[in-house]
Amino acid sequence: MRWRRALVALVLATLAAAAGAALARSAGDPGRQDPVRDVSAGLRCPACQGESVADSRSPIAAAMRQVVADQVAQGRDGAEIRRWFVQRYGADVLTDPPARGVRLLLWGVPVLALLAGGYAALRTLRPGAARTGSVPTGSAPTGSAAPGTPDARSARRAWRVASVGVVALVASVAIVADRLDPPARPAPADPVAVALQLAHDLETQDRYDAAAQMYQEALRDRPDDAVRLRLAFALLRAGDGAAAQRTARDVLAREPDSPDGLLVLGLAQRNSRSVEADDTLRRFLSVAPAHPAAAEVRRLLATGPEPGRR
Repeated sequence: MRWRRALVALVLATLAAAAGAALARSAGDPGRQDPVRDVSAGLRCPACQGESVADSRSPIAAAMRQVVADQVAQGRDGAEIRRWFVQRYGADVLTDPPARGVRLLLWGVPVLALLAGGYAALRTLRPGAARTGSVPTGSAPTGSAAPGTPDARSARRAWRVASVGVVALVASVAIVADRLDPPARPAPADPVAVALQLAHDLETQDRYDAAAQMYQEALRDRPDDAVRLRLAFALLRAGDGAAAQRTARDVLAREPDSPDGLLVLGLAQRNSRSVEADDTLRRFLSVAPAHPAAAEVRRLLATGPEPGRR
């Protein structure tokens, strides 16, 4: 029985050493001293392959890092920030999404096996109760069974059966989990969807320059006039009227009666004091008289041209 106790002690010492090393590594991780990097390291870059937001140099990752920094400055902790991203982009935005489906068994079975093994070790290795009656000369000490006695053989048999059973159980769970729910690495969130959502969030914060950059990122992967119009509005609000006009004209070249294209072009022309502004806005009203911005456009036209317009 001594070698068994020594083996258990060695296993416990190894586990304690591993736990201590993990704690030391966590305490020495420089990312832990930087909450922005700590949270960003747990987010997957949608535009990259296998890179975290903390390590990626893509514009989307830079915008996500800025969002993390803003929320850290607002006093939110890492768990709250991660929930915020998951609510918008799904659990796959995390570098280590929570286990789900049958793969949860791969976490539960080792824990149960460890508990069962610990319980069996306590039952088998702890000193037994003192035996009553006289002890024959040369018999095993009180509280232990001689190697050849029925009790010792039963204990060894129980350990062997339990070991084989645990190995078979873990192997079975691994095979079933691999077939029913293969542990494939989740695909990153759609970079276009992330860029559009980030742009919308940035617009709500009146950060139109950054929002325009996100719309441009989305356009690289998905050339779409709806995205171009959002870009044109962001550029207009950011004060870049010339770029807003170019983007709006690009849309109008394919769809001459686009209400939003005419609206953003007319507003950009008005800001630049172009003589074409009123004609463009009147055309907008003729195309979309019930547009939500129609009332404001009529008010602008009623006030006449701005002073200094050429």
